[in-house]
Amino acid sequence: MPRPDPQEDRVTDPEQRNWAGNLAYRASRIVHPSSHDELLEALAGDGPVRVLGTRHAFNDLADTTGTLIATDRMPRTVEVVRSGAELAAAVRVAGGIRYGDLAPRLHEGGLALANLASLPHISVAGAIATGTHGSGDAIGSLASAVRALTIVTVSGEPVTLRRGDPDFAGAVVHLGALGVVTAVELDVEPTYDVAQHVFESPSWDAILADLDAVTGLGTSVSVFTRWVDADRADQLWIKQRMPPAAVEADDVAVGDAAVGDAAAGDDASRRRAEVVARLGGRAATEARHPIIGLTADACTPQLGEPGPWFERLPHFRLEFTPSAGAELQSEYLVPRADAVAAVEAIRSLAGRIAPLLQVCEVRTVRADDLWLSPASERDVVGIHFTWRLDEPGVTALLPVIEAALPATARPHWGKLFALPAEELRARYPRFDDFAALRARLDPDGRLRNDYLARIGL
Repeated sequence: MPRPDPQEDRVTDPEQRNWAGNLAYRASRIVHPSSHDELLEALAGDGPVRVLGTRHAFNDLADTTGTLIATDRMPRTVEVVRSGAELAAAVRVAGGIRYGDLAPRLHEGGLALANLASLPHISVAGAIATGTHGSGDAIGSLASAVRALTIVTVSGEPVTLRRGDPDFAGAVVHLGALGVVTAVELDVEPTYDVAQHVFESPSWDAILADLDAVTGLGTSVSVFTRWVDADRADQLWIKQRMPPAAVEADDVAVGDAAVGDAAAGDDASRRRAEVVARLGGRAATEARHPIIGLTADACTPQLGEPGPWFERLPHFRLEFTPSAGAELQSEYLVPRADAVAAVEAIRSLAGRIAPLLQVCEVRTVRADDLWLSPASERDVVGIHFTWRLDEPGVTALLPVIEAALPATARPHWGKLFALPAEELRARYPRFDDFAALRARLDPDGRLRNDYLARIGL
């Protein structure tokens, strides 16, 4: 019996674009398989092919001149994997499911992930493909939670790799170069609550004088700035995981600021209060958006109100357009040892950056062992830029930023960067191993596109 044709859109309209609108896909067609059989049908043939998730890449990582396989209509399966009779050790999910759709289902079952990115609109397979992350000194990227994944290669063969397998660490951050990730197994834990506090106008000198103390103020910490003032950041966001049996406690006053959570009376809370006081910030008295001047309606609840992890760890709510909407993005991740020098380098360029910038975010990611992860083998500090939708201006500025940053800076794979291929490869000790893995799983190079060719894959 012949298999059904995948649902197909002919890409003759230049409006077939990525989420930001800065890239028009060059694909000859976009297909939307809704079953495994339709996926195999889409992979059949010998032409170029790439995989499309939620379209949140700001460069041509996902583009092709051939067939784009969109995963948005594949089944959204979620299956709990138990260790023994009772303990839930992991969850197996469809690669195309969005974190914002997965998280409430986990919470309803009493489960949680260790971290989420700033926006829940991204798919699991797409996020791990590029090493996308949230923030937290003790928390790895979203890819670090992967314990197994199944990739359907362009030949239609499924390949399942598990943590500890020889090629596993190379396959998780995969750049879409190995095949279609149809299933991902993620570490889970019991659900928990988080409280989120925002402080305004902290001093950059004070932040950089003890950056480790600042990023250790909570479970997840972000510093936001527009670089219109090189002396003071705009905001400091602190997301604090609550104890399992959290009870109400009085706020701890810090000058005209307050740090309050269920553990406010303990030593850790007092230390946080002392650090915030040294920064000279003030507590926000109403909810804030990371971009000054935008309404906070799109943002997750703040002001210290505890709530489920998936309603606090992201900055933005699933039902709203995240961030600014009309924007470009870049990010560079540097080892913690180079973080202060990196921020100072950006600070020195504030006058050139600010006219093109909507907001810059500084955050942290724990090290992992994944070959192409920007946090591979080192704890990192990420310096993220949400740019105005001015691609000529941004692309002209990126080489200046990259020249100013330490030579250890690794760009985010799915965002705009200008780093030459030879420098990029040199910053990943296992790059050649990944190239060999790509050649084994895609020997005819059907998944190879201009992006992969530029970086030497």
